[in-house]
Amino acid sequence: MSLLKKTKGLLRTYRCFPKKRLGQNFMIDESLLRLMISHASLNMNDVVLEIGPGLGFLTRLLSQKCKQVIAVEVDPRLTTILRTELKDLENVQLVKGDVLKATIPHFNKVVSNPPFYVSSPILFWLLEKNLDCAVLTFQKEFAERLVASVGSKEYGRLTVMIYYRADVELLDYVSKDMYYPSPDIDSYIVRLTPKLPPFTVKDEQAFFQLVRTLFTQRNKKVRNAITPFLVKLGIEKEKIKEIIDSLPYHDKRARKLAPEDFGALTNEILKKKAILQ
Repeated sequence: MSLLKKTKGLLRTYRCFPKKRLGQNFMIDESLLRLMISHASLNMNDVVLEIGPGLGFLTRLLSQKCKQVIAVEVDPRLTTILRTELKDLENVQLVKGDVLKATIPHFNKVVSNPPFYVSSPILFWLLEKNLDCAVLTFQKEFAERLVASVGSKEYGRLTVMIYYRADVELLDYVSKDMYYPSPDIDSYIVRLTPKLPPFTVKDEQAFFQLVRTLFTQRNKKVRNAITPFLVKLGIEKEKIKEIIDSLPYHDKRARKLAPEDFGALTNEILKKKAILQ
């Protein structure tokens, strides 16, 4: 039986209908599920996190390839289905709740089709974890932002933050027809491999704040967009103009700065602040 028929059958049996507000689009191509698993290079020592297991098709396949699967589902209706459908799998631990708020046991890899509407918070949450790798599906536009080139329209805060934390690979294009119900946009299978930062910043929080501030006015030159950051850093207003004029890249637009440039700019600002104190 095809996964599409299984999906419709389970939803009918349990009188459960996909909720658009929860981003419930179930992948119905088993070959794609197996492809995701292969990209994670699983072995029987791995503990895998699955965010949004849906009806448990990927969960069951994962359970055959690793030591344990931690499946986190926020929808109580789907949790009920999963408890019944996966009750024969001893190495699956089902956690009911929001993955960003729930207490999650230790895991070292992620293989998941998370709801598209929470892609960004889930991604930043995962980058704070001690991971070997994560294989996930993201909508096309979001995935392309992860690997955007400097100056392109897709290039932004997300690109810089991910570049600083992980290597990103867009592996396989996924048609929206591979889901039920079909979402509005096609997607990609993406692999993230955490890494050490490729450049050094003196204060990571200051770096993150600078990137956020400048990309709120991405088309302005640095000199015209950086004042809010300097004020928040505690630099006296009368000193700000003097500092701005001496900063590297002050005449470049934010969208034209490479990730390393943001790092160098952060370090130079912190250096000047220290001299003023």
